[in-house]
Amino acid sequence: MRRLRLALLGVLLLNGACATAETGAEGWLRYAPIQDARAKAQYSTLPDSVISLDKSPVVQNAANELVRGAGGMLGRKLRLEGTIPGDGAFVLGTVTELRAAFPRWKLAAQLRPEGYALATVREHGHTFWLIAGAGARGVLYGTFRLLQEIAEQHDLRTLAAGESPSTPVRWVDEWDNLNGSIERGYAGRSIFFDEGNVRSDLTRAGEYARLLASVGINGCTINNVNADLKMLTPEMIRQVARVADVFRPWGVRLAIAVDLSSPKVVGGLDTFDPLDAQVIAWWKRTVDDLYAQIPDLGGFVVKADSEGRAGPSQYGRTPMDAANLLARALKPHGGVLLYRAFVYNHHLDWRDPKADRARAAYDIFHPLDGKFDDNVIVQIKHGPVDFQVREPVSPLFAGLQHTNEAIELQITQEYTGQQRHLVFLVPMWKEVLDFDLRAENQHTPVKEIIEGKAFDKPLGGFSGVANVGLDANWLGHPMAMANLYGFGRLAWNPDATPQVIADDWTRLTFGNDLTAVHTIDDVLLSSWPIYEQYTGPLGLGTLTDILHSHYGPGIESAERNGWGQWIRADHEGVGMDRTVATGTGYIGQYPPEVASMYESLATCPDALLLFMHHVAYTYNLHSGKTVIQHIYDSHYYGAAGAANLVTEWQSLKGRIDDERYQKVLALTEYQAGHAIVWRDAVNQWFYKMSGIADAMGRVGHDPDRIEAESMHLDGYVPVDVTPWETASGGGGVVCKSQAACTATSVFNRTAGNYDIAVQYFDFRHGVSTYNLYLNGNLLKEWRADNSLPGEQMNGDTSTRITLEGIALKPGDILKIDGHPDSGEPAPLDYVEITASEGGVHQ
Repeated sequence: MRRLRLALLGVLLLNGACATAETGAEGWLRYAPIQDARAKAQYSTLPDSVISLDKSPVVQNAANELVRGAGGMLGRKLRLEGTIPGDGAFVLGTVTELRAAFPRWKLAAQLRPEGYALATVREHGHTFWLIAGAGARGVLYGTFRLLQEIAEQHDLRTLAAGESPSTPVRWVDEWDNLNGSIERGYAGRSIFFDEGNVRSDLTRAGEYARLLASVGINGCTINNVNADLKMLTPEMIRQVARVADVFRPWGVRLAIAVDLSSPKVVGGLDTFDPLDAQVIAWWKRTVDDLYAQIPDLGGFVVKADSEGRAGPSQYGRTPMDAANLLARALKPHGGVLLYRAFVYNHHLDWRDPKADRARAAYDIFHPLDGKFDDNVIVQIKHGPVDFQVREPVSPLFAGLQHTNEAIELQITQEYTGQQRHLVFLVPMWKEVLDFDLRAENQHTPVKEIIEGKAFDKPLGGFSGVANVGLDANWLGHPMAMANLYGFGRLAWNPDATPQVIADDWTRLTFGNDLTAVHTIDDVLLSSWPIYEQYTGPLGLGTLTDILHSHYGPGIESAERNGWGQWIRADHEGVGMDRTVATGTGYIGQYPPEVASMYESLATCPDALLLFMHHVAYTYNLHSGKTVIQHIYDSHYYGAAGAANLVTEWQSLKGRIDDERYQKVLALTEYQAGHAIVWRDAVNQWFYKMSGIADAMGRVGHDPDRIEAESMHLDGYVPVDVTPWETASGGGGVVCKSQAACTATSVFNRTAGNYDIAVQYFDFRHGVSTYNLYLNGNLLKEWRADNSLPGEQMNGDTSTRITLEGIALKPGDILKIDGHPDSGEPAPLDYVEITASEGGVHQ
């Protein structure tokens, strides 16, 4: 939604610190000058020189980063020295190197691999600032931590910090295709590939590795899990080695997603049976060749027997057979194999009440527990379905007590607004990590399982599907970078709280203005509950179009197909019966204490009720509301919450840079409009399905709306919209037969000041032009030039523009001119005129 603002947008900024426009390219590594004199003064005693005892490229990068950060934030140019000076210095090195240089220094606590310690020591009357690492990566991570402390203006006088990462595998996955497109990517084209080759300019890839290292991420799978078979050809391996070269100085290991059919398709064998001797030999040769080109390759990621991908089941083999084959080829080189547990049948019979996609991962992998090699990690999506706005924790985490496990989280917002909606996912991830599965009736939070503490399987970790692109700010929405940052922070330390993570990211990204920090923190922390409210509450899933875009509302798309994301809605009730007693038995996959909680309606949490049970619309929740009334109310609350995000963001004008302020404002205004589309679509669908009226009288009653079909039309033609619920009244109008069409209405309400919203459809291709007139005078001209994921009139493309504070009186004539372009027929849905809270239009 775009708004016509009454104030001029070119006014001078109120805060001098905001004068410099920013694109977001630096992410949270802005190193903006510290303006506060008192804060800056506390750092005046910091040394002027930097010495690296370790000469590895990673530690040299750490030293250069320290120089860069101090220069940006403090305006000081630190000197890089070759030997330890006598007047104090920052000294970077491994624990072993620093102990040799400073024998009196005592490490407060033992560091695990890749850990770091920050400390000060006094020698000959001078202070030396030590950045010690268990290895080179630890030195780099410690350097970024010191720079974070300065950026957030913390007191360093008593600084003594030491941390070690929770797990050895902290990777991001990039679903990039060799042609440069990105599956489920929403921020431009690939930073790695273009037109079938690795990009000639990999500057952006190096910058990305720096961002990853700054939050402790140590691995990156650069290609789509739906792997292109060309990835393992000799020519592509040579090209990919260039990416590894730019990753290496930042301590980021490159990994590759591979297709299990490669021995047959690429290698020319007549089989890819994982137990065939020729196949085994082919993989060994291929992996050896890979490590000759990329000696620090992290390993492979595999998607198999899933959504049409080739897999071991074609030969009657199991995931264990395929995983161990690859793991044994990787092991001599120190590589690991991450085998995705995302294996299921997407041709399920929806008529079978016992069919249940949620069961698949546990049913397939639990019987194989303990049979995987020790460098195999089973990569498990956090929930049993597919990155929905809310899912229960996958029971498989407790079902693999003798197998290495990694949790897969989705940073890219495939089902949560696709970076057009602001949704801070860290609180959701934190709920998952803290969830106690009660394995063997013991305290067993998910985070301790993947850390290796619960089952003594320490080779585990985190995998985050990031899908950054060539957009300047990496993820499209400036606020989406909080999810990438938050993933890294949780992977390093899953005990970190969403509040602390949000606050750190905000300060590093937007500065330390307390009003701005508190406002942005509030926006972030409220955004996931708001999104859940206006999409799919009560465990319904996101209720999006699962068959195509995964973006706008498409409730019916979940039902009566083989994909298994059913909500089993009928005229009497809604929800999947996953109980042991009468349903699919999914609940029985959990350890007994958790299963007991979910099995009983008396103890099942409302937030997951409809994931676990099929109940009547009139069933009373623990809150006392009926299910149907909760659905109605939730969507109105969520849409109101989205509107409030706009109000909160507007309060930041002048407190942050104008470029990012305007970018986020436009996106939140669009989100508020799209939340109304979601609200109306879901509520209308359930109203029609249940036949139960909204107790508040809102659903189906929109007295402020003028349907486009009911306006006086010249050239415009009414059409039905599919799905029907994604357009007000089930239809709209299109202009196909001429260069311009008009829709006119006469205002017949009380004179006053009103906000006028025009709901229209904006296709991905074509740029229609619209003009809104009042009594023949132009109020607003705009272009339908947003990049929304669709080419039809539906919930993906429905959007709005709002003009505030327009003076109207009875008899006024409102006219919309629509000018089609390139197959986009200037489509309209409705006009909504609501009493304004603002002033009179000038």
